[in-house]
Amino acid sequence: MPSTFTEATDPWCLRDGESAALLRGHPWRRFAVLGDSVAEGLCEPADGYPDVQWADRIAAELRAVRPELAYLNLGLRGLRAHEVRAAQLARALAFRPDLALVVCGGNDAFGRGYDADAVDAELTAMIGALQAAGADVITVGMFDVSLSPAVPERHRAGLGERMRRLSAHTGALAERLGTVHVRLTDHPLAADPTMYSSDGRHGSARSDAVAAAETVRRLGAHLASPRHPS
Repeated sequence: MPSTFTEATDPWCLRDGESAALLRGHPWRRFAVLGDSVAEGLCEPADGYPDVQWADRIAAELRAVRPELAYLNLGLRGLRAHEVRAAQLARALAFRPDLALVVCGGNDAFGRGYDADAVDAELTAMIGALQAAGADVITVGMFDVSLSPAVPERHRAGLGERMRRLSAHTGALAERLGTVHVRLTDHPLAADPTMYSSDGRHGSARSDAVAAAETVRRLGAHLASPRHPS
């Protein structure tokens, strides 16, 4: 079922001038993205929403303030957390980012053998290395894809439990490690069928627009925090 909104009228998307106000004077010049298909961007087209994926949207908003921003997206579909670290962390560090988005674990959580502690260890290693290199790190509690109407009913409960456990663990890591954390799992649109693609694994262009808005708002809150150096 298509959304009755467009991006221009969707109350959960960025409003005119909102991003510019939130990100005014931001310090970031090199933005790296590590992760799986969520990072790569496999959003399904949705009427009324430009077909621009989440990380590209964030980069565009950052570039609107700093046109010289360098952007590297290493995201690749199908990877589990340990594969993201093995294939992407060294390349990300070589890029010398001062802002990095790390999003993975979803492919781990899709399997019944999901090991939350093992995924935590991989995320901790990536976040720690990026922070030690001087980057602010964005983490995310993803939308719970088990709520997609394309997910068979027999898989919904187990998948939902694992996705929410991944989100809770990532949120706890974010609190402990001091990342800029984007909480999408309990977003008011989490159960809206227009947020999900027909494959039962990914989001729609609407979900990417909403996720980008929430990320920009969290970055704005981070910049406004007294703990952030001016």
